[in-house]
Parts: sequence; C-alpha cells; structure tokens
Amino acid sequence: MVTAIYPGSFDPITNGHLDVAARAARLFDQVIFAVYARPAKNILFPVAQRVELIREAVREWPNVSADAYESLTVEYARQVGARVIIRGLRVLTDFEYELQMAHINHRLEPEVEVVCLMAAQHYSFLSSTILKEIATLGADVSNLVPPHVERALREALRARGPA
Repeated sequence: MVTAIYPGSFDPITNGHLDVAARAARLFDQVIFAVYARPAKNILFPVAQRVELIREAVREWPNVSADAYESLTVEYARQVGARVIIRGLRVLTDFEYELQMAHINHRLEPEVEVVCLMAAQHYSFLSSTILKEIATLGADVSNLVPPHVERALREALRARGPA
C-alpha cells in the first residue's frame, strides 16, 4: 500500500487543491492532506478549521484524509508511513521552488519521493493567497472553492473586518 501526503497551508483549500488531490487519489492507495500548522504566511484560518474544511470537502473520498503537522514535512511523512510527497505545479516559479524543496527533502529522507502534478489549466492561476485577496475585495469565488469553504471564508473575512 502506497501512502502519499499532500502538504501545504491550505488557507483555505481551493478547487485547485481538490483537483490535484483527486488525481493523486487515483494514483496512490491513501492520500493525506498534511496541513502545516505554522506556515510563515498571513493565515486566516486556524489549523483545526483548515483540517475540518478539508475533511468536509473530501468526506466522500474513501482514500483521502486530512491531518495537521508541525515538523519537517519529511519527518511527518516518515511518521505516517508515507513514501510519496505530492506537490501541485501551476507556473514556472512553482517548479523552481518545488525542485529546490525536492532536493532538500531527498537529502533529508532519500526513501520519500516527490511527485508533482500539473494544475488543471482552469485552476493554473489559483492560489489561496489570490483567493483571499479577491474575496476580500468582494469578488464571487463560488466557482473556486466548495460551498462550505466559501461560507467559512466570508464569515472569517467579515469577522476580521475591513483590511
């Protein structure tokens, strides 16, 4: 059985993330959304809520789950018995960053492979950062996230108040 982790901040999860996870779920026996608890980013949702938003989005996918972690990604992979790290690629700059990370991760844990999946063309522009920015400015994001994520996003932005 091959377990893969799909690490990221997922703040919040988007349809692009779900597209990559759905394709990974066809390739691997188990896929775990590995939600990094302490990213060096401006985070809108607490880690527990990010995990719950993912669990709701994948509840009907029997081989996909979500969990949080705080360690190095390769340490988390080792902890859950994963042999693969899934990464999604949208643009050339993603590739450059992911190549560096793949080399570092291989140095730290040679038994864990990195598999990059290309973003679907209609999601190649989408990131959680862009999503939050356009939602803050009042744009319709209903075609970019699941309905429950859109509701949570609107609530979180309303609670945060004007930027």
